[in-house]
Amino acid sequence: MTGQRDRWADLTGGQAGEEYAQRFARLAESGHDIHGEAAFCAALLKPAARILDAGCGTGRIAIRLTELGHYCTGVDVDPSMLAVARRDAPTQEWLLGDLARLDALGLNPGFDLALAAGNVIPLLAPGTEPAVVRQLAAALRPGGLLVTGMGLDAAHLPLSEPSVTLAEFDHWCTQSGLTLRQRYATWSGDPYDEGCGYAVSVHSRPTT
Repeated sequence: MTGQRDRWADLTGGQAGEEYAQRFARLAESGHDIHGEAAFCAALLKPAARILDAGCGTGRIAIRLTELGHYCTGVDVDPSMLAVARRDAPTQEWLLGDLARLDALGLNPGFDLALAAGNVIPLLAPGTEPAVVRQLAAALRPGGLLVTGMGLDAAHLPLSEPSVTLAEFDHWCTQSGLTLRQRYATWSGDPYDEGCGYAVSVHSRPTT
């Protein structure tokens, strides 16, 4: 652990697991598609890929990707979120840990894709963002993908103001040896334009 309190913990007190799960259950019951992130990632991958769901929360995305035939490992720092994931998918791999110290978890590197959805990057502990990007990049195989989704304004964040700019994030990715491949405004693949309030980004690790 870094010892720094992440913004998510400041918002929730680390007790949001059941409430978060119930929110998405209500959305699903009302007819909303709650699997946009999983569908986006699955379209980038061949079957049976190794996926790291970084900041996996209650496991919604990792569980769906496993249903689609992939092998997923979920990591989160919030025990209340992981408790829901372990209850709903007890045979999957769920790890409690700080993304800034991902290497301390003993994971085998070589993931085909690392995912940080759900505003994971903006909700990290202040100052740890570059380290987290480095850790995620290091977990990828050559040619592997880092897929992220993040709000860029208060309307798309559970924060009063954005904590990370897209330019900062791209800089951290470049420092970690990653190259931007694609960027969208939604998980449905809508085009990204400057000034959009949300960005879905696909960065890749070089093949050599």
